[in-house]
Amino acid sequence: MAAQKPRTGDGPMEVTKEGRGMVLRLPVEGGGRLVIEVSPDEAGELRDILAAALEG
Repeated sequence: MAAQKPRTGDGPMEVTKEGRGMVLRLPVEGGGRLVIEVSPDEAGELRDILAAALEG
C-alpha cells in the first residue's frame, strides 16, 4: 500500500505536466488549493491573457 501525504492545502503555486495536459495548483485565501487541468493550447492562451493584464 502506498504512503499517503497529508492534505494541508498549503503550498506554493505550481504547474506540472501530467499526460497530455498541465495541472495548475493555486493556493486560495482561506486555505486549500484550486486545481485546474488545461491543455497546452489553453495554457498558452492563459499565459497571453495574464501577460496582457500585467501590461495594462
